[in-house]
Amino acid sequence: MFQKFLEAYHQRMNPDRMGKQGIQRKLLIQELSKQHRSMGESHGGGVGVIIDGCPPRLELDINEIQNDLNRRRPGQSKITTPRNESDEVEILSGLLGNKTLGTPIAMLVRNKDHRPKDYSEIKKTFRPSHADATYQKKYGIQATSGGGRASARETIGRVAAGSVAKQLLTKSAKTEILAWVKRIHDIEAEIHPSEVTFDEIEKNIVRCPNQSAADLMIQRVEAFGKEGDSCGGVIECVVRNPPIGLGMPVFDKLEADLAKALMSLPATKGFEVGSGFGGTYLKGSEHNDPFLPSDSNQLKTATNNSGGIQGGISNGEDIVLRVGFKPTATIRKSQNTIDEDGNAITLKATGRHDPCVLPRAVPMVEAMVALVLADHLLRQRGQCTD
Repeated sequence: MFQKFLEAYHQRMNPDRMGKQGIQRKLLIQELSKQHRSMGESHGGGVGVIIDGCPPRLELDINEIQNDLNRRRPGQSKITTPRNESDEVEILSGLLGNKTLGTPIAMLVRNKDHRPKDYSEIKKTFRPSHADATYQKKYGIQATSGGGRASARETIGRVAAGSVAKQLLTKSAKTEILAWVKRIHDIEAEIHPSEVTFDEIEKNIVRCPNQSAADLMIQRVEAFGKEGDSCGGVIECVVRNPPIGLGMPVFDKLEADLAKALMSLPATKGFEVGSGFGGTYLKGSEHNDPFLPSDSNQLKTATNNSGGIQGGISNGEDIVLRVGFKPTATIRKSQNTIDEDGNAITLKATGRHDPCVLPRAVPMVEAMVALVLADHLLRQRGQCTD
């Protein structure tokens, strides 16, 4: 049924059948497809998202949305924050049964284990490398309990929306998106993106499909946590069977939109696709991906240094990317800082915080990748499908 909808959608959006009004409508739909808005603060009543531009008659598995939220939720293991939230999603609009209506989809998760009092000591204090100071300088006010909008709890809406996008991509193009922890601190796992499975990723609490490296990572996170410190690392992601032609040739290049989406996640500090910065050490003859003959109408390359994207447009090969996350800013060690009046003070943070954000950031990365690809899929099929 959904495939039939897409075929009908392509026919309606064919520029050869449109007048001026039709083209304006197409451009409007392209813009609507890019919209999802999160809401809420970490210690407020709840957090959620509104998704606009999702096609109608897409059959959703609500359990998949909840499963993705469970992978993101706090309190899931000994190396995450002990905050205990069930993160049960409520879908308030946009569905009839489990089918999308084509209208805005609103999803809400209520905060149940929030403790604003844990942050009483830092209401007027700027945590080093946190958003407290910049939010205060920008707005002149901030949510003083927790991180407010800068908290990773805001990503609940992204993960819920991303789960919808993943289901759209799976049903329309059989696209699979998997992310995992590649490195924590200086412990890096050897992983082959073409061979990773979901079960291997979920086999351990750090979400690293290399078990020997995972064991060392868990020990490292636990050790830093006991010291009241934190650590960062790298998440890697592969997109298998991505549609060819996603991305625009200039300002909305696919890797540019992926970079913007992923760098909007809390604590991110770096992004690379394909060979990334490592490719800068190669000669052109070493880095180029030779095209191979193919019986199908698909592009095939002998290597994949491009990471599945050339000229800002997907070429059908696996999209491989990596995202760097800094150490968690809020730590229990004493640090020099200032209060809102500029006075020098020493801060030793309290509250419940992840000593390493990476295990819970895996579904966040998958979600942001899915949202970008779903947006570009709708744009591609609206603009270029016969």
